[in-house]
Amino acid sequence: MAKRSRRGATRRGRTTRPVPAGGRLDRWLNVAVTVAVITALVVGAAAVLAHWLL
Repeated sequence: MAKRSRRGATRRGRTTRPVPAGGRLDRWLNVAVTVAVITALVVGAAAVLAHWLL
């Protein structure tokens, strides 16, 4: 079977754009909020279990 040639737009390499300063802050803020939410869920679940069992 013959190899099919590609037609259409040419393939472009990945362009890496520099991350703006606000983007770095957004990433850290996203991580901080995620950690805070997971901590709140764990503490809440522990409180409910303690209330039911004690």
